[in-house]
Amino acid sequence: MRQYVGLIHKDEASDFGVSFPDFPGVVTAGKNLGESLELAEDALTFHVEGMIEDGQAIPSPTSIECIEADPNHGHQTAIFVRVKID
Repeated sequence: MRQYVGLIHKDEASDFGVSFPDFPGVVTAGKNLGESLELAEDALTFHVEGMIEDGQAIPSPTSIECIEADPNHGHQTAIFVRVKID
């Protein structure tokens, strides 16, 4: 099982969003933090399964240190999201 970094986004008038630096365009949102984390794992798993079915290479996880050092991501809260890759 691999773990990828998910970044939590929360503006004052919005739900909690989660995006994945290793998978641009994969995003999800939930009304609370627990829901957003659960949906993030589902969204990432679904995306990776699709990539595998299409024969695409799955990227290795980028370290949290590299993501935090990136000025585009450094001010967001990072979490680890697990995805099972067969």
